[in-house]
Amino acid sequence: MRIVIAEDDALLREGLTHLLRAEGMEVTSAVDNPDDLLGAIESDRPDVAVVDIRMPPTFRDEGLRAAVEARRRWPGLAVLVLSAHVEESYATELLADGAGGVGYLLKERVGKVADFLDALHRVTAGGTAMDPEVVAQLLVRRRADDPLRGLTPREREVLGLMAEGHSNATIGSMLVVSDGAVHKHIGNIFSKLGLPTTDAGHRRVLAVLAYLKA
Repeated sequence: MRIVIAEDDALLREGLTHLLRAEGMEVTSAVDNPDDLLGAIESDRPDVAVVDIRMPPTFRDEGLRAAVEARRRWPGLAVLVLSAHVEESYATELLADGAGGVGYLLKERVGKVADFLDALHRVTAGGTAMDPEVVAQLLVRRRADDPLRGLTPREREVLGLMAEGHSNATIGSMLVVSDGAVHKHIGNIFSKLGLPTTDAGHRRVLAVLAYLKA
């Protein structure tokens, strides 16, 4: 796996570089600003970019903008963004192209190495990886006209785990239910959200989008 890292905090940037190389991955570039990120992606053509949302010069959303632009220029590029705080708009914008290969983790998750590496592999494989805290906070920010109110508590639970990027088998294991039960719940979710009945992988991304935008 070839990886480009964009993180302005030198300590975290070096820590990520050493961690990933110790896991046998190839970190081709480690930069500290969005312009160098785009340059590194163009020259290195990595499998995935790990990007801090807030970078110079204003430390607002330059990293996110660069990540979205990179996916526009190089379709199929996987991107895992890191943030110190939950920002609903960032998660939504990252998923706005309706494709997989994206993830949004809080920086504290990096310290949980197994979780971080699992998210990185899922994103690189074309899946999604949303931080559980991001999903939890989005869940409580519901409006009175929430279009997801038609889902049962179990279906909302399944959708939350889908939003984190877990597979059916993993969801079944976490909820202690059969694969068949998970498949039925997901089918009900797709039906209630009016999602298309083809392309299972893409439907999962659409479901996550509906979850975040509701």
